[in-house]
Amino acid sequence: MDHFSRSWAALRSAVADLSDDDFAQPSGCTGWLVRDLVCHLIIDAQDILITLVTPTEAAPTRDAVTYWEVADTAPTGDEPLDALIVRLAAAYQEPRLLKIHFDDVGSAAGRAARLADPGRRVGTRDEVLTVGEYLRAYVLESTLHHLDLVAYLPVVDEPPAEGLARSRELLEKIAGAAFPASFSDTDALLVGTGRRRPTGTEQAELDELAARLPFVLG
Repeated sequence: MDHFSRSWAALRSAVADLSDDDFAQPSGCTGWLVRDLVCHLIIDAQDILITLVTPTEAAPTRDAVTYWEVADTAPTGDEPLDALIVRLAAAYQEPRLLKIHFDDVGSAAGRAARLADPGRRVGTRDEVLTVGEYLRAYVLESTLHHLDLVAYLPVVDEPPAEGLARSRELLEKIAGAAFPASFSDTDALLVGTGRRRPTGTEQAELDELAARLPFVLG
């Protein structure tokens, strides 16, 4: 719970610090500008709120690892939902409106997470998780999107170190294999999820794991 709160707060702070010009820069998400990514983060915040107020008595069907579906191909930015995000982001017209909306729902999501019982079961995407496992999964979500946010904005603060470390641990459990110790947590996440290609040296260090990359999470 604490790891989610810190990772989510860092992401909200990074968005709050963006300049208007930053919103027109590319993000680490294929086909999305920073403004599109922030629009997606608004929807993420709404999903957190919806999930935390969707209790169920059913037995858990997923945990933080199995919450993630691993796709065979990387997104192209042309999928209907991705295209919808672009249109929604453009409708805001002014970057400050995106900031205000994300601050509103993002802060509410953070408060809801702090107040939630980690052992309570909730439903999302036709699956059941405990609140603790759901928020553990969202550490990875918020950390990856924080990396997407700063991909072309070197002056914006990166994700907190503990969130990067926790996210790497979770990705390695999803992969069923550890990334080389020589990889920083950031490099493991970027290379592991296909956000950048491994260098020749990294490819050699990855050995058999290289053939299984990337792990496209959805």
